[in-house]
Amino acid sequence: MVLSELYYLSISYWNQGKKAHSQLLMNKVLDMRKQILGNEHPGTLLSMANLAATYSNLGKHKYAEKLKIEVLDLRKIILGNEHPDTLSSMANLAATYSNLGKHKDAEKLDIEVLDLKKRILGNEHPDTLWSMTNLAFTYKNLDKYKDAEKLEIEVLDMRKHIIGT
Repeated sequence: MVLSELYYLSISYWNQGKKAHSQLLMNKVLDMRKQILGNEHPGTLLSMANLAATYSNLGKHKYAEKLKIEVLDLRKIILGNEHPDTLSSMANLAATYSNLGKHKDAEKLDIEVLDLKKRILGNEHPDTLWSMTNLAFTYKNLDKYKDAEKLEIEVLDMRKHIIGT
């Protein structure tokens, strides 16, 4: 129970603009979860992912990258490549790669995520459409404007079809 309260306190700190305090508490929660639950427990992986997101939000993208790679590797082993948490970890790492200017690495992950989501969820699922949008953004970072445009039009057409306008 103490771990949950520490985590919620870190969120409160974040919301109050006390980002350094928030990060310190998230580090503490992660260390405690590793000790108590082990490195591969879902709660530990969630704490790692949350801390990585905090690093990203603070602009500490190298720290975020390291943690996100670790989370992704563990989730692939524990949950498999097609689990929603694994796919989220892949998308999060792709975003971090973009933040670091590693756009080719981001593209590779974005394509993999999109292919998996299309196969698992279908072409019109909101998560699939979001992945298409992410890939279009990555294409823009790579100056692949025609590819980005094609995806954006496809997403727009699907959304119109889904909502009926």
